[in-house]
Order: sequence, then structure tokens, then C-alpha cells
Amino acid sequence: MGMGTSTFVIRWVNLLTMLLAVAVIIFGVWMSTHNDGCRRSLTFPVLALGGFIFLISIIGFLGACKRNVALLWIYLVVLLVVLIAILVFTVLAFIVTNNGSGHTNPGLRYKEYKLNDYSSWFLKQLNNTNHWKRLKSCLVKSEQCRELSKKYKTIKQLKSAELTPIEAGCCRPPSECGYPAVNGSYYDLSFHSISSNKDCKLYKNLRTIKCYNCDSCKAGVAQYMKTEWRLVAMFNVVLFLVLSMVYFVGCCARRNAASYRSKA
Repeated sequence: MGMGTSTFVIRWVNLLTMLLAVAVIIFGVWMSTHNDGCRRSLTFPVLALGGFIFLISIIGFLGACKRNVALLWIYLVVLLVVLIAILVFTVLAFIVTNNGSGHTNPGLRYKEYKLNDYSSWFLKQLNNTNHWKRLKSCLVKSEQCRELSKKYKTIKQLKSAELTPIEAGCCRPPSECGYPAVNGSYYDLSFHSISSNKDCKLYKNLRTIKCYNCDSCKAGVAQYMKTEWRLVAMFNVVLFLVLSMVYFVGCCARRNAASYRSKA
């Protein structure tokens, strides 16, 4: 690849990523001023990501503009570290999300989930008292369970609904408990359940309790995380391929810059 072409590509790619980084930082600042504590907890990672993207982009941009071999070396080393990190994270993400799936029940369109079906990493994270306390607080604030009775006016509508894993696991007792549903968010707990599932005793109709302490709720969160991680992993595959091409162009730009300096 010619000197002009490689430096031109690197220059414009990094200019675009700088603009992206500024957008990420602005989004992070917006999150920090948001009243939702759950979103605010993600502020630092978002700001750190934006700052890192901006830093690596400006190094690559200046290196290409000035044909500075030292800056291009730093850019390529950092980019290589990023590529390795993306590859490792993606492989681990596919391994961690390999286990776990929903179970169907007669008469219900949605699936139910069991915590022990998921990987040991998920079990460790979700069974950690401090982690789960924070997650549970966010689940209560989201009021997903409260909305069920508004979304589904009849029991028939509820049974034929495609509930999300969190709605199915956190907002209602497991089907094996046998509690009759009064509406989408209230169950008749006077029914004597013969199930040995401990979640049957943990479920309460109170808005702040529901089944948030149940293993079925943790399993619903695990399924949600699995789905999200799979999406991130697939995005990372595409990102890895794109950054690999940028890395190749960067290598050409560095070689050309070194050749230009030696002739100067």
C-alpha cells in the first residue's frame, strides 16, 4: 500500500473514532447526571472507554499526519493489545454463555429458567450477596413486574404472552408452585403448594419483594446476561475484523513513514 493511501486511511479512520469517542464521553456525562442510580453505576466504564478511544485515536491521527514513526509504533502496540483483549474476551464470552436455556411448561407460551443450568461464572456472580443486592435494587426500581397487570388484562393473555426472562423469573412464582394467578402481578398465596422448590416460600405479592430473592429470578437475569453477552461477542467478532484491517493499514503507514524519514 502506498504512503499516501495508508496515511490517508489512518488519518480519517482515527478522525472518525475521535468523534465517536467524544460522543461516548458526552453520553457518559449525561449518565452521571441521570437520576437512575443503576445507570449512574455505569458512568465510569463509559467515560473510561471514551477517554481510551480518544487517546489512541489522537496518537494514530498525529502519527499519520506528521509521519512520526514513534507515535505510529505506540499506536500499533496499543492497537495490538486491544485486538488481543477483544479476542480473549470474545472467546471467554462464548464459553461462559454456552450453557443455560429455558424450560417450557404446558399451557404457557413463555419459558422458565433454572439457575443451575448456567455456567459456574454466572452462579458465582449472582450468588454473591453484594452483587445481587445491587442488581435487585435496580430490578425493583425498573417496575417491570408492576407493569404486567397493565400489559395483560386477563390470565389468558398472561399465559399466552412472551414474557422476558426477568419477567418470567422475578415477577411471578415458578409454575410448579401452583399458585393461582389473580392478575398479571398478583397470586393467591392461600393455596397450599406441595412443591419442594424454596422459591415458592420466597415469593410475596409485595412490589418490593415479588420473587427477587428467588433462584428463578437469578436464572432470569443469567439468561438476560447470556443474551446480551452473545450480542456483544458477535459485535466483537466484527470489531476484531475491522480493527485487524486498520492494524494492517497502520503497519503500512509506519513502514512508509520510516522509509520517508530515512530518505529525508
